[in-house]
Amino acid sequence: MHQIAKVLAALTTAIGLTVFVGFIPTASADEATYKDIEQTLGMVPGFFKLFPETGIAGAWAEFKAVQLNPKTKLDGKTKELMGLAIAAQIPCTYCVYFHTAAAKANGATDQEIREAVAMAAIVRHWSTVLNGMQVDLNGFRQETDTVLRLAGEKAKTAVKTK
Repeated sequence: MHQIAKVLAALTTAIGLTVFVGFIPTASADEATYKDIEQTLGMVPGFFKLFPETGIAGAWAEFKAVQLNPKTKLDGKTKELMGLAIAAQIPCTYCVYFHTAAAKANGATDQEIREAVAMAAIVRHWSTVLNGMQVDLNGFRQETDTVLRLAGEKAKTAVKTK
């Protein structure tokens, strides 16, 4: 019980400090963030201005580190096609517009954009079927592994016969 009291005391102190720190003006950090956004994008879009000032630095850091970072494992076109597919499912008109434009800016063709949206629809369709029919997850995993193994074997055989 003594350990729980210590943990609760530490949490209470941390929460108190967080609330206190929240009242400290952070204009210089916010100004630096907005300057970085403008430097990176050429302007500060309104949705960044509307984001709560207390979180803008973290939100921008995440956006820049993942979505805008050319050194991630996924290239910009792939990230934007994924964003479009997800946005179509949410659905978010703003996100569909943005990710379509960003995908094109990253070299995506109209056909790739249509395929990304079609894949989103296919995944949504089968997700509805699998969840609605309450398909056994373990059985589904076993069947998936078998299908993929057989497809791999078939592909290897096809290469050998050419």
